[in-house]
Amino acid sequence: MVDTPKDFQSVRELPATRVPFTVLAVERAMAELRRGRCVVVRGGGGHAVLAIAAEAMSEDALSLMTEASGQEPILGITARRASVLGLADTAGKIAMISGLDGLSAEEISAIANPLLEATLSDDYRSRLVVTVRNEPGHDCASAAVTLSKLARLLPAAVVVPIVDADDIHAWANRRDLLSVDTADVFQFERAAVRSLQRVGEARVPLEGADDTKIVAFRPADGGREHLAIVIGNPDDSEPVLVRLHSECFTGDLLGSLRCDCGDQLQGAMNEIKKSGSGVLLYLAQEGRGIGLINKLRAYQLQDAGFDTMDANEQLGFDADERVYMPAAKMLGLLGISQVRLMTNNPDKVAALERSGVNIVERVVHAFPSNEHNEFYLHTKASRSGHQFG
Repeated sequence: MVDTPKDFQSVRELPATRVPFTVLAVERAMAELRRGRCVVVRGGGGHAVLAIAAEAMSEDALSLMTEASGQEPILGITARRASVLGLADTAGKIAMISGLDGLSAEEISAIANPLLEATLSDDYRSRLVVTVRNEPGHDCASAAVTLSKLARLLPAAVVVPIVDADDIHAWANRRDLLSVDTADVFQFERAAVRSLQRVGEARVPLEGADDTKIVAFRPADGGREHLAIVIGNPDDSEPVLVRLHSECFTGDLLGSLRCDCGDQLQGAMNEIKKSGSGVLLYLAQEGRGIGLINKLRAYQLQDAGFDTMDANEQLGFDADERVYMPAAKMLGLLGISQVRLMTNNPDKVAALERSGVNIVERVVHAFPSNEHNEFYLHTKASRSGHQFG
């Protein structure tokens, strides 16, 4: 079964006054994880954990976490990653893994990262205790795993419960640790979209399209920026020709033959030029939302025989982690409500429609394959329903 891209329709609305605090708190926590530091994740009922991204784990960090709480750290991974390891099915939200005699930093890294699996001993499974946590999974450990994923790290975190702390904020401050609330973590992506705003624009003449401007959008936290390339003067009273294009460093900039992204980008620009006007939204969602480094890891797995979707799931991600609410917000800020959408992906159509955008027509957007991307394109058609016609 293929997961559809997230649009957060089932997520409870945050009060507008809370949005700036949510995006700031989570961005700061993500930055700490990317630096290899621990953060405190606070939940309901006074529960809290000390967390660190699994890929930053070392024996020193493991010892520090044990000393801080007096308890053995536990590894949290997504149910998808647990499934490909044969440790659990995908019915739950995350899987919590501990060892009968503890887990070493090397084992934690190898369980979280499929590229390191070969370093695991043959009998490691017999020493593991695995607990699968089901939906909704809004506990501290689930938030720590989600936070690692949001930070574009592997979706896995090591956590240890904080006990005997009357004041979690004071406990964190004494140790110079940032703390973040679980509710903010799970609301972050939606909050970032709500705070998205136009922050700059300029005329950028292009070959064959002198009348072109680029409009930049940024959330209030100063996070990931998205761009709109507006060619000509689209009439917002009529359906506008639009392409949603997720950034692809390897395909767009280097001309990689492993994907069709470069062809899609240039093809969309050419189609908009021919029509006289339109908009290309350039979205900061590298690697179907997993980030460039994880995309390179997925490429290594593809070279080992996995298809593009299985490679993402081996890493613990969903097959597609992209979010299309930013695109809907950008179109709204541009005054566009009716769209002729250039895409082969029916999920994009459905996600935009759920966000209030009227898709008048799906415009076919397909290009010839080559020997390097033929299997990739076949996978998109057979497993995720892409329509190349």
